[in-house]
Amino acid sequence: MRIPDWSPALKAQPQELVDAILARRGGTLINLDKALLWSEPLARAWNVYLGAVRTGLPTSRKLRELGICTVALLTGATYEYQHHAPDFLAAGGQQKELDALNVLVQADARVSTAHPDLGEVEQLVIQYAAQMTLDVRVSDAVFDALRRHFDTTQLVELTSAIATYNMVARFLVALGVSPEDGNLLLRPQREHRRYTAAELNAQCKPKAPMPADLVAWEQMRPVGNEAL
Repeated sequence: MRIPDWSPALKAQPQELVDAILARRGGTLINLDKALLWSEPLARAWNVYLGAVRTGLPTSRKLRELGICTVALLTGATYEYQHHAPDFLAAGGQQKELDALNVLVQADARVSTAHPDLGEVEQLVIQYAAQMTLDVRVSDAVFDALRRHFDTTQLVELTSAIATYNMVARFLVALGVSPEDGNLLLRPQREHRRYTAAELNAQCKPKAPMPADLVAWEQMRPVGNEAL
């Protein structure tokens, strides 16, 4: 981080504020908190507002987290992505959807988000987040399409999540907030297809010639007491 980690010794803060942040974080301050706590008013307001946006809105958490992950990737906010990709998965998202998102942001997600591993709504949310993040202005076509899937309250809440985490991303990147203990986001391996014995046998060619190196190995004479 470009600034020192906050600590009580460097700048005293009200214990009730620190305790409130610890309660929201599950008992441990994260590196973002150690930047915010240099300012009491900022840390206090952030804890309440971000708590509401992250976990207090009834609009689909999966779609909100998808929008947040889009923002993180487009802005280079690695810290944000590493904290929110697991939240997306916990909210019902799938790793293949995150993989698709990573592909789309390498192209131009403002224009097209078509991908076989994403549903229509997921594609719209990514495109909406991309236009909000990169252009600020959102096309009428994208907004009208969103209206067919979300009511007004849901639109406001989805938009607030994307806009709020644009703010967070810029804060993180500007101050160089890094992952805790240098941890990296580990992605689970994709599940590979399982084959039955019959399927494997069907691919065998019993009459195929034996490779030359195996023939040579079989013809080798023992050089010790090994049993062949």
